[in-house]
Amino acid sequence: MSEDTFPGWHGTTIIGVKKDGKVVVAGDGQVSLGQTVIKGTARKVRRLSPGGHDVVCGFAGSTADAFTLLERLEKKLEAAPGQLARASVELAKDWRTDKYLQKLEAMLIVTDGSELLIITGAGDVLEPEHGIAAIGSGGNFALAAARGLMETELSAEEVARKSMSIAADICVYTNGNLTVEAIPA
Repeated sequence: MSEDTFPGWHGTTIIGVKKDGKVVVAGDGQVSLGQTVIKGTARKVRRLSPGGHDVVCGFAGSTADAFTLLERLEKKLEAAPGQLARASVELAKDWRTDKYLQKLEAMLIVTDGSELLIITGAGDVLEPEHGIAAIGSGGNFALAAARGLMETELSAEEVARKSMSIAADICVYTNGNLTVEAIPA
């Protein structure tokens, strides 16, 4: 399915910012169906604690698909405690090769405070440059804003919040109702 026909792309913005020993993942609360806002207070950023290791995840795309992926990631993390990159690669391999999982339409930003990764259904596990990861319909707007704000004295959380505010002003599929989770690096 192409990005043009994938309705999940029009419904969220998630950003991860790693700065000064802290990683913050922020997501807006808007859920849209076509041109209609269905809900403005959805929670698309979650904290997982498999095996006592905190991991923060944000998702864009189909909610049901994202929850399926979060459950799978949690199992991978339980099998490889404290090894986010390994668990993410294992999830991406399964996602790429399993016929059921291939149909899932979502993307994830995950962090354990040390690593900040984007996981895609194309089998990619990406560690973005500049300590910023962004996905979703307003992701590029938030990414551009964060890149500019990283050179300021703002904290990781302030960069994430301001970037999301800028994205919400530009992208009609993004609102300013944020869920923010922080984790120390």
